[in-house]
Amino acid sequence: MPNEKSKLVYSTDKTVSWKKKPVEKFFQASVPAVQQKVTVRLDRKGRGGKTVTVIDGLQMPQKNMEELLRQLKAKLGTGGTIKDASLEIQGDHRNMVMSVLTGMGLAPRRSGG
Repeated sequence: MPNEKSKLVYSTDKTVSWKKKPVEKFFQASVPAVQQKVTVRLDRKGRGGKTVTVIDGLQMPQKNMEELLRQLKAKLGTGGTIKDASLEIQGDHRNMVMSVLTGMGLAPRRSGG
């Protein structure tokens, strides 16, 4: 072993790049904000009875979605995540989310009850 302080356990003698960045998913940014079909709905399925507000239909780059999620979480004081091109905010915050999205120039629709 060339380096006695190495903690290498197994090697395939292939070069492995550790600095590889993950491929970011980008959504279509060419659709104007008014033409996007954004829906805000409440969901409990598969979450052990916990309620989350789901925002679907946002067509923007991943970085912009992360920034929007960060702003919503700070404003609402809750947690949230991005899953499958939709934003999930913990709790029932449909009214506040719709007012924030309307202020951004989007035309969100409320889905469900």
